[in-house]
Amino acid sequence: MTGTSSAEAEVPELFRTAVTALRSLRPRPEMELGEVRPPQRLAPWAFALTGEVNGAAGELSTGRLILLHDPEGAEAWDGVLRLVAYVRVELDPELAGDPLLPEVGWSWLTEALDNCGADWTALGGTVTQTSSARFGDIAGPARTDDLELRASWTAVVTDGHAELSPHGAAFCELMTSAVGLPPVGVSMLDHHRPG
Repeated sequence: MTGTSSAEAEVPELFRTAVTALRSLRPRPEMELGEVRPPQRLAPWAFALTGEVNGAAGELSTGRLILLHDPEGAEAWDGVLRLVAYVRVELDPELAGDPLLPEVGWSWLTEALDNCGADWTALGGTVTQTSSARFGDIAGPARTDDLELRASWTAVVTDGHAELSPHGAAFCELMTSAVGLPPVGVSMLDHHRPG
């Protein structure tokens, strides 16, 4: 006998279609996506993805995208579907010293949302630079520099429908921009001349 289980029947249609859209993401080859258990107490319904991207120079970007749904809405959200993104990227030491880096990191997100056509409101977040130095017998590089971006925004729902694919695509673009990969179809310039 085929049919929908009672647990599946209780899942709101808006959330179900949003999850389907995020599950259908096809990131570029340099990026790996996977599902993980979402936080349990932030909203009645939640779904989460993890991502990892390796840049051309060996930089690593890791992240999570969490979809939260509260059919009753939340005043701070200004809606019923909230996306929460966390991205961490290893930085080149030269780049880590740039005083404009937090603004640049934030622009990776806003430009990705705009480029992908995501319809959003109530965007907020933080960009944090961290530096760690190792001493003694701890393995690894003597110093590491990282940038962490934490952000959340609300997907706009129109006539009971929200298109989540652009939001997922923006998360993927954010992670690839963070490691310096050019947009799909654009080649990186090689500054070496044959000689």
